[in-house]
Amino acid sequence: MSALEAKLGVPKKKGEEKPTAEKLERARREKVNHFRNQQKIYIEGTDLPEPIATFEQLRDQYKIHPKIMQNIEAAGFQYPTPIQMQAIPVMLHDRELLACAPTGSGKTLAFSVPILVHLKQPMNKGFRALIISPTRELASQTHRELVKLSEGTGFRIHMIHKAAEAAKKFGPKSSRKFDILVTTPNRLIYLLKQDPPAIDLARIEWLVVDESDKLFEDGKTGFRDQLATIFLACTSPLVKRAMFSATFAHDVEQWCKLNLDNVISVSIGARNSAAETVDQELLFVGSETGKLLAMRDLVKKGFMPPVLVFVQSIERAKELFHELIYEGINVDIIHADRTQQQRENVVQSFRSGKIWVLICTALLARGIDFKGVNMVLNYDFPSSAVEYIHRIGRTGRAGRTGRAITFFTEDDKPLLRSIASVIQRAGCPVPDYIKHFHKLQSKQKKKMIKKPLEREHILTSPRFLQRKAKRKGIISQKGVKKGKAKNNNAHLQTVPEK
Repeated sequence: MSALEAKLGVPKKKGEEKPTAEKLERARREKVNHFRNQQKIYIEGTDLPEPIATFEQLRDQYKIHPKIMQNIEAAGFQYPTPIQMQAIPVMLHDRELLACAPTGSGKTLAFSVPILVHLKQPMNKGFRALIISPTRELASQTHRELVKLSEGTGFRIHMIHKAAEAAKKFGPKSSRKFDILVTTPNRLIYLLKQDPPAIDLARIEWLVVDESDKLFEDGKTGFRDQLATIFLACTSPLVKRAMFSATFAHDVEQWCKLNLDNVISVSIGARNSAAETVDQELLFVGSETGKLLAMRDLVKKGFMPPVLVFVQSIERAKELFHELIYEGINVDIIHADRTQQQRENVVQSFRSGKIWVLICTALLARGIDFKGVNMVLNYDFPSSAVEYIHRIGRTGRAGRTGRAITFFTEDDKPLLRSIASVIQRAGCPVPDYIKHFHKLQSKQKKKMIKKPLEREHILTSPRFLQRKAKRKGIISQKGVKKGKAKNNNAHLQTVPEK
């Protein structure tokens, strides 16, 4: 009998039994599982918290600060995304978390809201939450989002800009003026290794590692040892940890299950998959010369900026830049050799529309949220499926549509199968002949990630133009850009065809 029938006094049917607590619980679980399946939420662990379907549930069930609710609404978030639906309740129940969701799916909000709710209010106790990001750009973005989300609550959120300045700043009393710290591992390690340590993490209650699979990579770019040092410095018995990323390798997941306490694993959609909002295309260009011809053809046909172009090295980024400045495109580059101020200026110019095409290395492939990037162009083929997913995730974010074109040559064929599989899983067409290519073995994949292909130089502009550019000081003998005033050729005011 339904609740409505009971309320109207409908007589009970003969033989109809009152639902037992066990049946009600089973019906509840089935309803929750159906909702998770609809949202493609896959979860593992014990005593799993139920997902939320609306932000209003946070106010009703978790007594979220009214100002935070206003800030969520002011930011334009009407409904939680799938990762927010499940990750927020998990963290609000003080459970350690391993979260995997596509790029642009709202992971920053998914860990920011629970941290602010958990801390309740500002206190002069020092840092109580720590967020680690692999790059300065991603750390800056996370800091901005937290500041907007916590506006009016009094929380003091700090980002370490220069470690040496922070070492002087964080005295025993001054560090108590902050509640939440956002930083990269290098800067934090510098402070921890001072004698005595220049920063105190003993009161950290939440440690969040963003793009955590990047932090777990081996080799010079890896952060396993740094992360271990940071973990050991967070000595509070209350500390909980959460790992967020768009991709996760099997060894990261195993590490989390061994080292995190009663961890819950949440993934949205197929693990290590690309966003379905991106129209993906593979384009055979034959050779390195063919890449430049194909790119010029895209420009000639007309493209809709802003566009991100990925290359595999800093030197190649510089070379491609000096080819494109002659095409009448507002173009610039960002890479690790540029100063922090230069990088911030370029990012700001790209966000404001002054730059149409931004050439970058893997530096920007992690987490940076540019609103409305229309296209990602993989000029150089990515070295792995994981790198590919993060690169193309710069477009098609927050429900918008985007386009990703990936050039490949004869030399890229060994890597083609794994990328083609990602594209196919996202529902985009892949040429039949690529599906029959041999898969690389695990050892071969790791070798190619550590040592990418050696490629020919990008140098096809007429020699007299190169000599002219050198005489004018636009480029040095090594092809490096000099001075802000000499970069005017990068911003020729030519409107692209629609």
